[in-house]
Order: sequence, then structure tokens, then C-alpha cells
Amino acid sequence: MKVVRVLTEAFQFICTVQFWRMAVLWTLSLVFSFLSLFCHTLLLSKSESHSRRSPKDLKSDAATLRRLPICVITGATSGLGAAAAHALSKEGFYVVLVGRSSELLSKVMSDIKTQNSEACLKEFQLDLSSLKSIMKFKSSIQHWLMDSNIHPSIQLLINNAGILATSSRITSEGYDQMMAINYIGAFCLTNVLLPLLENSPVPSRVVNVSSFTHWNVRNMQADRKTVSGTRFMKSRCYPYAEIYEYSKLCLLLFSYELHRQVARAAKSRHLSVVAIDPGAVKTNIMREIPSCISQMAYMVLNLLGLLQSSETGARSIVDGALAPPEVSGAYFFGGNGCCLESSALSHNVKLAEDLWATSSDLFRELQLAS
Repeated sequence: MKVVRVLTEAFQFICTVQFWRMAVLWTLSLVFSFLSLFCHTLLLSKSESHSRRSPKDLKSDAATLRRLPICVITGATSGLGAAAAHALSKEGFYVVLVGRSSELLSKVMSDIKTQNSEACLKEFQLDLSSLKSIMKFKSSIQHWLMDSNIHPSIQLLINNAGILATSSRITSEGYDQMMAINYIGAFCLTNVLLPLLENSPVPSRVVNVSSFTHWNVRNMQADRKTVSGTRFMKSRCYPYAEIYEYSKLCLLLFSYELHRQVARAAKSRHLSVVAIDPGAVKTNIMREIPSCISQMAYMVLNLLGLLQSSETGARSIVDGALAPPEVSGAYFFGGNGCCLESSALSHNVKLAEDLWATSSDLFRELQLAS
């Protein structure tokens, strides 16, 4: 009976528009990204490559700060976040791991310590779908910096946390959970931590983890119903693939707009912003998809040579984190410091300004409510 139930569930899942959107459009956009990378690299046209900062630079920063530079990584309980935490701890960062599960955070810290006994790590529990949790985290990290006699600043914020929810779930604040975690939470956390980033005596950076799936969004309104996800709550069939694409496009628009605002603000001259796309990575992000389907998807991607391990996928995050301080507004893809152009829609300045205004309104409302 269990086998019949599993097969029935899988069959019902593949008989949906959203599944075929993922299976066809996501695969095509991924292939397109790799072909673009290959062509641009071959022709030496639009592709750029940024070398990582050397350990000497990090040591110089540490000397200025009189401690290791601090890196905050969200979604650090597994997958890309955990792999990036491990890699950056080896590069000389004091890594602050952030996630919803304290148990999983402790496990990741233990795993990193096993492989790198000299790693400097700290963990904080945070639910990005809740502004109360975000504000509590801000207070906690400020107290930790003060109690540890550490300069009140951070040097690197990596907005990595994300989910792919196949059913509609509403946060306590009334937003779609996927939009709340994938975008609104990242927007709010960045704004909350901005004073600590701007207070850094050495160059600081925000790294937003986007996705090739953003290419599939052809039109978007930056109104509050779309940004909060409430527009999709009354849909007969929850459009999870489309919402995921929207959330990743929002992260890109946010990255470019923050970059433009930083460029105009003299007080933020040491702050830079980059977006990265790790490609298709084998993590637990597809845990809500029937296991037989997710395993088949991974097998096909692996046969096509498009699937990466978490460690390989995290290279793009590290590339973005360690690119020279003057690099800002770039879109990293493919590892080796390579950058590509994202979709034309992601560079729509008017849309980015509208999104910023809507997101700021939501942020202010959440602050008043909490």
C-alpha cells in the first residue's frame, strides 16, 4: 500500500503545470547559462573574471580590525551554507552560522571543527520569515560583539537561506512563506545589519545567492501583493515554481539597487554588493518534492554534467565573497571568479526602485507591528 501511495503521489505531482515548468524551463535556463558562460569565455567578450583576494589581504584586514573579519551566513544548517561556512573559515573569517535549527547548527559547527580545528565559529538561531526573530538576532549579535570586546562591525553578509515550498504556507505576519524566507527576510536582515556593515573600518560586502531560474520571469509587478506573496494564496494550484523564480529575481533587483544606492552614499563607500548563482546543486532544497522524482531529476542533471556538489557550488559564493573590494554590482556564475549578465528584467532600474519602495514599506509595517 505504501508503494502505491508513493507512486500515486508522484504521478499526481508530475501531472501539474508547475512540475513541467521546473523540468523544462529551469533546465533550459540552466543550459543557457552554461552556454553563455562558455561562449563569453571563449570569445572573451562580455564575461569577466575576478581573482580572489589573497590570504595576505585577509591578514591585513585582521590586523586593522585586531581580529578576524566576521562573516554572517544565513541558511548555514546544510548544503551550500554549510559548505560556504567551511570554505570561508579556512580563508580566515570568523564565521557566524545562522539558521532555524540550533541542533543542525551545532552539528555543522562540529563537522567544520573536525576538519579544521582552528576554525573560529559562532552560531545564532534565526527564522527569516519573522521580523521579530531578525530583530532578536540583531540584538544578540550586537551583544556578542560587545561582550567579546570585538569591533562593532561585520565584514561580510551572505544571504544564502532559501526554500522551495510546494504547498502554500502563511507566516505569522501574513506573508507567503517562500517569499518571506527567500526575499523579504533577506531584505530586512540586510537593512537591519547595514549599520554594522557600514561601521566596518575595512571594506565590507553583501553577497546575495540568486538562481538561474530568474530568467523565466518575463514580466513582474513590484506591488505589495506580489512581493508579500499574498497574490498567490488564493490560487487553486499553488504556483510554487513561479514564486521561487520571483523570489530569486527580487534578490537580483535588490542587489543591483543596493549597489546603486551605496555608490551614491559617501558613508557607504567601503560597502559593496554582489549576487551569485551557484547553478544546480545537490542539496535538500527539493525535500518537499516526491523523493523518486527529485532523485530522477538529480540523475538527469548529473548525466548532463550540470549537477554540482555543495562544495563545488559554494565556490561561487566564495568567489563573490573574496572578489576585490572595488567589485560591486556583479553577477557571479560558474566558479573561477566568472561573471555573466543576468536577465534584462533584473537590470530594469524602474522595477528595482519600485521593488525597493514596496519592500521598505513592508519592512516599516513589520517594525511597527513588532
